[in-house]
Amino acid sequence: MSELGEPLDAKDRALIREAQAALRAGFLRHRHTVAAAVRTRRGAIYRGLNVDGIHGPCAEPVALGAAFTAGDRSIESMVSVCRRGRALPVLSPCGNCRQLLLDYAPRATVIVRFGDGRVARMGVAESLPGAFQTFG
Repeated sequence: MSELGEPLDAKDRALIREAQAALRAGFLRHRHTVAAAVRTRRGAIYRGLNVDGIHGPCAEPVALGAAFTAGDRSIESMVSVCRRGRALPVLSPCGNCRQLLLDYAPRATVIVRFGDGRVARMGVAESLPGAFQTFG
């Protein structure tokens, strides 16, 4: 993977649509404003919404938890979306969520939005340079 990201493929675009569908279904202003979707190696997709509160959680750990609850820990990719007017664009996961993905699925990819509006896929490790890593 390049630190500039790789172009999206059909599976990435399908994952984005799943996250957008989750946000359409569960959007509630000031409560559920971000959705995430994770895809596992076997092709299953799990979705989550953020839960607004003092300490979150973000949508990404909710989606990861859905996969783990189903016994599917082979996370391959993650994407997050938010609402901007009527659009549901990709939203780069926060650093905490990228770190969480790195902890549980260090070979996974994450779909991110760059400052110029470009959306690309990159390895989670590349998306979080200098990430915390446990020792031994």
